Amino acid sequence: MKIFIDTADLDEIKELASWGIVDGVTTNPTLVAKSGRPFKEIINEIFKIVDGPISLEAVSEKADDMIKEAKSLVSKVSEKYRKNVTIKIPMTPEGLKAVKKLKKEGIKTNVTLVFSANQALFAAKAGASFVSPFIGRLDDIGQEGMQIIEEIMEIFVNYDIETEVIVASIRHPIHVIEAARLGADIATVPPTIIRKMARHSLTDVGIEKFLNDWKKVKK
Repeated sequence: MKIFIDTADLDEIKELASWGIVDGVTTNPTLVAKSGRPFKEIINEIFKIVDGPISLEAVSEKADDMIKEAKSLVSKVSEKYRKNVTIKIPMTPEGLKAVKKLKKEGIKTNVTLVFSANQALFAAKAGASFVSPFIGRLDDIGQEGMQIIEEIMEIFVNYDIETEVIVASIRHPIHVIEAARLGADIATVPPTIIRKMARHSLTDVGIEKFLNDWKKVKK
C-alpha cells in the first residue's frame, strides 16, 4: 500500500520523505493557507520533494469552472513536474462531468468527499484516477467508515477497475492497518499519525536497554 502525506507543511514533507515512505501528497486550501506562503511557490516546492502524485484542489461548483480551475492549477506547476499533478474534484454530478472531460484532456483527477460505494463507482466510471473515501468523517457520525472501503475494494476487484482507492480522513494508526488489510491502494495520512505509526513503546524500551548495556561493555 502506498502512503501519501496529507499536508502542505514543507518541513513535514521534507522530513517524512527522507524516511523513504512517502509516495505522494494530498493538499487542500485549508492546508495551503496554514503554510502562510504563496500558493505557486509552495506547490512547486512540494513537487521538488516528492516524485509522485500531488493532489491540488479545485474549489468551483460548476463543471466548466472546475475544468478551467484544473487547467490553471496545472499551469502553475513547472512543466517537468506536471506528470504528477492530480486535481481534486468534489463528488457531485458537476464534478463527474468535469472528471470525464479532464480525463479526455489527460489531466488526472482525485474525486474527493466520497462517502459511499455508489459514489466511488460513479467516479471510477467517469474516469477518475483516484477516489478518496473519507472514513473518519463517517466514524464521526456513527457509521463504520472502513465498511465502505471493504465494499469499494470488492467492487473494484470484481470488475478490474483501474481507479485507485485513497483512504482519506485517517484518524489513527489502526485506520491505516485496516485499509492495508482490505487491499486499499493508498492511505493519505496526516504527519502526526505517520509519526505515531513509526513508534512503539517496546522499541523505545529496547533501544534504551541496549544503549545502557553497551555502556557496560569493556571497550
